[in-house]
Amino acid sequence: MSEPIEPPWSAEQIQALAPDASSLKSAAKLAGGSGWSSTGTGGTPAGLWGLCQGSGSTPYQICVDLTEPAYKCSCPSRKFPCKHALALLLRWSAGKVDAAAPPQWMTEWTTSRGARAQKKAEAATAPRTEAQEKAAAKRAAKRAESVAGGVAELRVWLSDQVRHGIAGLDQAGYRPFEQVAARLVDAQAPGLAAAVRRLAPLPSSGSGWEQRLLAELGLLHLLAGAAADADALPEDLAVTVRSRAGQQVSADQVLAGPRVRDRWQVTGARDELDDKLNSRRVWLRGRDTGRAALVLSFAAPGQALPVDLVLGTELDADLTFYPGVAPLRALIAERHGAPSACPAPGPAQTVAQALDEICTALAADPWLFSWPLLLTGAFAPGQPWHLVDADGDALPLDPSFGEPWRLAAVAGGEPITLAAEWGPSGLRPLTVYAAGEVIRA
Repeated sequence: MSEPIEPPWSAEQIQALAPDASSLKSAAKLAGGSGWSSTGTGGTPAGLWGLCQGSGSTPYQICVDLTEPAYKCSCPSRKFPCKHALALLLRWSAGKVDAAAPPQWMTEWTTSRGARAQKKAEAATAPRTEAQEKAAAKRAAKRAESVAGGVAELRVWLSDQVRHGIAGLDQAGYRPFEQVAARLVDAQAPGLAAAVRRLAPLPSSGSGWEQRLLAELGLLHLLAGAAADADALPEDLAVTVRSRAGQQVSADQVLAGPRVRDRWQVTGARDELDDKLNSRRVWLRGRDTGRAALVLSFAAPGQALPVDLVLGTELDADLTFYPGVAPLRALIAERHGAPSACPAPGPAQTVAQALDEICTALAADPWLFSWPLLLTGAFAPGQPWHLVDADGDALPLDPSFGEPWRLAAVAGGEPITLAAEWGPSGLRPLTVYAAGEVIRA
């Protein structure tokens, strides 16, 4: 008989995996129901399985690979994880799933997943043919020419802002920015388009908007100038500039780079949803190296975002980082076993250590607009609120986050560990770790 997977994830960690509120509500009802004819945990890789009676005559077969995690259910739902997989995880969290030998259908699923992963790895390492290399070079040259045209247009627009002044932009709305951004998208420079769109709200952001807009226009002018002459820059900086402009590095290229193995702690996650593309930012921090990493994923509206990294866990894994002067975004190249609970991540930073890390990152990449931190301290009310460490140093919270009374109540006036995103407006809390609890902000 297989050994149970210990300790199970908490109910709050599992709730964070739900694709929407209705799935979670249905899962909570199913988890306590009597429709379960069989459940178990164990096997290699570590997994969960169960049979749950649905509306048909045959029970649904639910499989969960806890290593990634990954999910499969024979129900017709297109949500991942579906309510049955969430319910099985909730039963496991409540101690209602015992160790057992996996059934054949569970073994077949894990075996097929392993075979697909092996095939994908072999395809990724297979050398490209001469024809494929020529076609790729032709596409790259055509795209570079298009981007160069977009950069030239952007530089003219930026010069016009200085020449004519910005005094009337607070009355013009988003349209002037959106027109420039649309042209940059057509020029295959989506990174520059996103940077222009980030300028649009500034003229209506209240007192002092002129200084804020000028500062951002200056950074954008610096980026456009660097992009126009990227070939003359040092290699790492040129890669960063091209990436900021929107040039993509393929996953195969990233995975072929050097690997960094560590106990990677999943400290925070944030979703950004819009009508064109949804994204999920998952922040990791190495327990031994102290290194920060970002795993970024995307999904079209209506499709589920990946949920293979569970908040409040840590995994022994190899990461490969996207190239650049301040490498942050990464891919998981290989996992070494199932994730384990991580109710107390570390090493946590003081405010001074955090500021040193931010300054180093900004000196290398001045276009950074967020950076992950893992801080220790206590919440202090004010306008805005601050996180104050044991040395009396403090960092402000982003006012757009609102007043964090719920998080302060969890802390109970005591020091906590806070995972947060730093940005120009302050800290945006992601996760609070207090008294062994993992609380998503």
